[in-house]
Amino acid sequence: MSDDLDMDYSSGLAAFEAKNFAQAMMFLSPLAEAGNADAMHRCAIMYQNGLGIVQSDERAYEMMQKSADAGFSLAQHGLGFMYMTGECVDQDYAKAIEWFEKAAAQGLVGSLTTLAMMYEEGNGVEKDPAKAKELYAKAGF
Repeated sequence: MSDDLDMDYSSGLAAFEAKNFAQAMMFLSPLAEAGNADAMHRCAIMYQNGLGIVQSDERAYEMMQKSADAGFSLAQHGLGFMYMTGECVDQDYAKAIEWFEKAAAQGLVGSLTTLAMMYEEGNGVEKDPAKAKELYAKAGF
């Protein structure tokens, strides 16, 4: 990234963390459009929840999908959650598991524990206590 883009990224992250979402969107949206996976993920969250911008399931899903496709583990988890809950997209447990597994393969503890809970409770998958135990162990529990 150029120095200007680095500054915009830093400013966007700072605004996001400070919950100044309109300003965060102003800085992060151009970076998201340029392919920055973290910026896409954060813009997806803002679109999903109407933070600093008009809520849009379509834009939230689009941004989350692009970020997840780029290999960003938090977006892979977020996309899995969208599919698991049916938020912004039709509920699809098979796709949820696919995305949680991608994020878990990168070591994302939240995805490991979500998968473990799904197997423990039989939520969208056949109940498998042994698989749940294995996933909890990988997550450090």
